[in-house]
Amino acid sequence: MQVSDYGWSAHAPGSSDYLNPAVLQLAREAGGSTVLDAGCGNGELAGLLAANGFTASGVDADQTGVEIAQGRFPDCVFSVSSFDRPPPGLFDLVVSTEVVEHLYAPHELGTYCFDALKPGGALIMSTPYHGYLKNLALAIAGRWGRHLAPNWHGGHIKFWDRASLTKMLTQAGFTVTGFTGVGRVPYLWKSMILTARKPS
Repeated sequence: MQVSDYGWSAHAPGSSDYLNPAVLQLAREAGGSTVLDAGCGNGELAGLLAANGFTASGVDADQTGVEIAQGRFPDCVFSVSSFDRPPPGLFDLVVSTEVVEHLYAPHELGTYCFDALKPGGALIMSTPYHGYLKNLALAIAGRWGRHLAPNWHGGHIKFWDRASLTKMLTQAGFTVTGFTGVGRVPYLWKSMILTARKPS
């Protein structure tokens, strides 16, 4: 299913400032040279990875986002696709940042990332963090309605914690290898990053 008019522009997403440096560091630690950005949006992360020596590709269901990405980062390869279709090859690394919370069928993303990786390849996936202390703080502050943002077109459908995302990735065949909280102070993080490996 192709999505259009998701609202992408050439400006970096708000999550890029705190997420992308952490993802880049984890990508360097993971090793390999080829990377696929699953849900690449306007290409900001793929462009950063390419600028740091990776051969980067990206896929997104939003035609406008892909067109912007290709114009901004011509050294990367971008294509319009959804996660119920085969990936565009095999990669050493797959990254997917702030995507899984927007999906009605998130298991399709888990399977897609698994299928896109070479044996032994690494996955880096982020999503907004939800844990007891953060959820409690939002409730006490009366900010749940704003946090859930139900009137946001293309907004968050699923809300993940470490255990639920680990379960989804494990069911897709991954071995989860790490957890990192990013943005704000510990346990009130904006996002969490899980790293995982496809068995060799």
